Amino acid sequence: MKPRLDYMKHGAGAVKALYAAEFYLQNTNLEKSLRHLVKLRASQINSCAFCIDMHVEEALHDGEHPTRLHLLCAWRETPIFSEREQVALEWTEAVTLIADGAPSDDLYNRALQQFTEEELVNLNLAVAMINAWNRFGKTFHSQPILKSFKPQPAHA
Repeated sequence: MKPRLDYMKHGAGAVKALYAAEFYLQNTNLEKSLRHLVKLRASQINSCAFCIDMHVEEALHDGEHPTRLHLLCAWRETPIFSEREQVALEWTEAVTLIADGAPSDDLYNRALQQFTEEELVNLNLAVAMINAWNRFGKTFHSQPILKSFKPQPAHA
């Protein structure tokens, strides 16, 4: 896929607004590890290679275990995510796929058992923000940086 325009260069005001929201989220009481999982899961759903690559690298840098990142796309089938993380991931999927309908009352009630009302608003903002970034990445064909990727020679 050929890259399109550089939105970081040509949309400085828009990008500044996105970064302002990200700065706000970094200073909330949502755990950094949870924010990484949310960003990566939404990026997987949206198939944004640039964002998937970036958020895997960031999560690993911040100490996330690689196995959790490998299994994130199948989080319902593994016990390695806490109940709070599971609810956040389900919330992420529901909000990312909002055209399928709003999060159910059951999910909302379970979310309120794991998150304060302020945390739930911040979680919703985190999901909205990564979806915004994914839409920029996908629309303008942002290319993954692939810092840790080393191609292996083909075997005969």
